[in-house]
Amino acid sequence: MMTKPYIHPSANVSEQALIGENTKVWINVQIREKVRIGNNCIVSKDVYIDQDVTIGHNCKIQNSVSIYKGVSIEDRVFVGPNVAFTNDRVPRAFNTNWKITPTLVREGASLGANSTIVCGVEIGRFAMVAAGSVVTKDVPPHALVMGNPARIHAYVCECGNKLDQKGYCSACNTTTKLQVLSGE
Repeated sequence: MMTKPYIHPSANVSEQALIGENTKVWINVQIREKVRIGNNCIVSKDVYIDQDVTIGHNCKIQNSVSIYKGVSIEDRVFVGPNVAFTNDRVPRAFNTNWKITPTLVREGASLGANSTIVCGVEIGRFAMVAAGSVVTKDVPPHALVMGNPARIHAYVCECGNKLDQKGYCSACNTTTKLQVLSGE
């Protein structure tokens, strides 16, 4: 049975935002104009979601995340605590002609705590970004990246466990076809 979203009394949610059914918006969250959040999401304490951001269904946005205009998040994405997104490649307080550079987080991706996602990248389906990593370029599907700058360390299954060199996951007994980028 679907229910209206739960919005904590301390949250500041624009009347122009669309929040999906069964979504929970917790303490001190700010959701700006024209935001779209899907069904069955959790938006945790102290999250800021800038105008025009799109978040899919079944996503978990952990504490103290800032998601700025230009970011799109697909279904079933996990965004760990204190993840930082950017949206300006040349940030200057005095630049009145600044331009938003879009960022896309594909279905099922997981972004570890305190990671930074520099604008203009695409995080592939079911990719994982390790805690504290700084993502400066696209992450292919199923890649596990870590470091500063983030580099591919391994590949992971949809279930989150490491794949062998043939794309086999012994944890769930499946094989995944991998897109390996040259030079990685």
